[in-house]
Amino acid sequence: MRLIIDTDARTVTEQTANGPHDHPLDSPEAFRLITEHWLTVGWTQKYTYGFTWLGRPIIQLPEDMIRIQEIIHRVQPDVILETGVAHGGSLVYYASLCKATDRGRVIGVDIEIRPHNRTAIEAHPLTGYITLVEGSSTAPETVDRVRSLIRPGERVLVLLDSNHTKAHVRAELDLYAGFVSPGSYIVATDGIMSLVAGRPGSKPGWEWDNPSEAAREFATANPHFSLEEPGFLFNEGKITQHVTHWPSAYLRRVA
Repeated sequence: MRLIIDTDARTVTEQTANGPHDHPLDSPEAFRLITEHWLTVGWTQKYTYGFTWLGRPIIQLPEDMIRIQEIIHRVQPDVILETGVAHGGSLVYYASLCKATDRGRVIGVDIEIRPHNRTAIEAHPLTGYITLVEGSSTAPETVDRVRSLIRPGERVLVLLDSNHTKAHVRAELDLYAGFVSPGSYIVATDGIMSLVAGRPGSKPGWEWDNPSEAAREFATANPHFSLEEPGFLFNEGKITQHVTHWPSAYLRRVA
């Protein structure tokens, strides 16, 4: 697809196999088209690598952070479990929400927690809300360790942000979905991989080898989970789609 932005005529022209389609520049359709390209270019330029949360790097798109905050506020989890620790920014972000709402704690799982990151997380003022588990997220002993940290009856929300191959995410979905409370979610992050396939920094096969495909496959095989994009809790604007790195990510436990 070719996109032509004419700021003088204030139009966006979408060139497709079926011919050109013109949209007013100041329209939801133009916003959607421009945003799709902004997301992919931003990904290649590592736009999300320029933010911190309370001192720790947080490699997330800001809108995704706000949206997951809306989910956390609505679900009110006792435990927020995340696979993939990296610099610990996401863990600190969730911990800050727990402190602000006076509810919940965070478990972070990673196959390798680098010493400098562990030191920084354990020295952070919010470390009391965070438990680190080092080990492969799909290893039985890691899953058992996580299980031992969750008390009976606690409400759990799970985010998968470690190895993003379809096979690994599908294995994580199978292993961790059982922790998710009815009405809560398991979130397969970074499905943007399918949208940036073939761009600089991508890998062959990302068209199908990505978390979104794993989430769709899991939803088809598990009727107790519904693949649902969270709606807008407040929206006085004209935009009705999310600007996200997490397409087809949110699996809600419905039973």
